[in-house]
Amino acid sequence: MEQRKLGSTGPTVSAFGLGCMGMSEVYGPADRGEAIATVRAALDAGITLLDTGDFYAMGHNEMLLRDALKEVPREKVQLSVKYGALRGPAGEFAGIDTRPAATNNFLAYSLQRLGTDYVDIYRPARLDPNVPIEETIGGLAELVKAGYVRHIGLSEVGSDTIRRAHAVHPIADLQIEYSLIERGIERDILKTCRELGIGITAYGVLARGLISGHWSKDSGKAGRDYRLMTPRFQGANLDTNLTLVEQLRAIANEIGATPAQVAIAWVAAQDNAIVPLVGARTRNRLTEALGATKVKLTPVHLAALAKAFPPNIAAGTRYAAEQMAHLDSEKPATA
Repeated sequence: MEQRKLGSTGPTVSAFGLGCMGMSEVYGPADRGEAIATVRAALDAGITLLDTGDFYAMGHNEMLLRDALKEVPREKVQLSVKYGALRGPAGEFAGIDTRPAATNNFLAYSLQRLGTDYVDIYRPARLDPNVPIEETIGGLAELVKAGYVRHIGLSEVGSDTIRRAHAVHPIADLQIEYSLIERGIERDILKTCRELGIGITAYGVLARGLISGHWSKDSGKAGRDYRLMTPRFQGANLDTNLTLVEQLRAIANEIGATPAQVAIAWVAAQDNAIVPLVGARTRNRLTEALGATKVKLTPVHLAALAKAFPPNIAAGTRYAAEQMAHLDSEKPATA
């Protein structure tokens, strides 16, 4: 598999990463055995970057990865871990805490659950409104110096925060949503990252399955699926967005690929410093996603996609209103 370097100071990783959240929660029932088999299949296919969070099912996802990575040499994988999200006993989210003392505590538990003595990329899941970003990054820099963290990343923050963080310690990458129907980073964040030499790990490249070509109005009804509570998957918004998928399907048919493969290939084609995170939970979905590596989008294809998917084309916001309020990335830059 092609390799890409995450920014000027980050690690060299596989051109695609594997997002592991859905293997533990959020998207309805998941099969543990199939999840572990999918992680191992990803490694066999050349994927080295595995993305998780300590709050994904309250540590379950990290322990799942530990089991999947047994007997895999540590240097063969890069673990990207988000931290800082607080949860209650019922699973509810209860804020964010990125104070250095809290960061040290979160990391100590992650190292134990993952069965490792260092994390390749460690990042706050969201901006903590009560802690200056300089203080958070300063604490992370101490963990880098001590050898527990190799690189510092950010997640869902805007240009102003990126610049302030990068002034304290080099930032390897920004993890942020980016897809054919979610192009907010093109306003200024992508430019800022290019200027500072910061890579992008793009999640939601299939808009949580919405533009995969597999979602329908009857999907997600079995079990608790978080997507059914988000605006883009509801009512008239869903009808509009599924119409967009049919346009994508028509273009994909001309290319000789699936809608999912074209959507992933489009993200990868936007910049060599962008690494799409594929959220496959099964080997079948992983195999389909990996087919994107063989999709070569010509200028004609890119023009057709640009016409069909202009910025702000999606109906509904990517998160519910209360969650959108916590996204520093949605705030306009001051400079």
